[in-house]
Amino acid sequence: MAGKKRLAVWKFASCDGCQLSLLDCEDELLAVAEAVEIAYFPEASSRMAKGPYDLSLVEGSITTEHDALRIRKVRRQSKFLVTIGACATAGGIQSLRNFADVAEFVAAVYASPHYIKTLATSTPISDHVKVDFELRGCPINKTQLLELLSAFLAGRKPVISADSVCTECKQRGNICVMVQGIPCLGPVTHAGCGALCPACRRGCYGCFGPTENPNTAALAAEWQKLGAAPRDIRRAFRTFNAAAPAFRTESEAHGE
Repeated sequence: MAGKKRLAVWKFASCDGCQLSLLDCEDELLAVAEAVEIAYFPEASSRMAKGPYDLSLVEGSITTEHDALRIRKVRRQSKFLVTIGACATAGGIQSLRNFADVAEFVAAVYASPHYIKTLATSTPISDHVKVDFELRGCPINKTQLLELLSAFLAGRKPVISADSVCTECKQRGNICVMVQGIPCLGPVTHAGCGALCPACRRGCYGCFGPTENPNTAALAAEWQKLGAAPRDIRRAFRTFNAAAPAFRTESEAHGE
């Protein structure tokens, strides 16, 4: 292990899907294991080596006081910290709690709600500590993850497309679903999925979060022309990346 970069993978409030994307690399994972020391990865190994770590991959959002303290400890132990997935980069689908009364949810679900200790909001890792890079998606794209790891080992910036899903649609030769009358979040959504849903004649659900400077208001206006009600627009922007500022702001612009 001497001389190898030390990798740690951490889980906060999430479904584990982004960690599984690393394990899904299969053949490539063997090359990763040869190139780095996987020092801490509870999802894949019982070996729990102590820090410091050269690179920490963090999945999940912050939903408890305990995790708010824990992420600061992770940051102190990590030379580079990269958030992976919608939960870590934008609060995840659990950030729907941000628009409601969490106390009511807890009282309705748990027989003894006084035992539950949780925050009123679900927030991305960047709200709590410095993040060196964000890898979007629900789940993340394993090719982008491998590019991230390769860039880290080479000491360069990752080459991750900042284009929208519309670019991927053009690359696949898809016919625009909005031209066919189907509401789609593709024009304001970060690329990375390969335009999976539009390729099946379904509108994009925004899994990879907002692009830089997305014109969500213009897109919402186009949705209205297609017959979408304010409730439909609000719900579309409140899915996997509900707490992303651009999506949150647009959802709030369409009332309750």
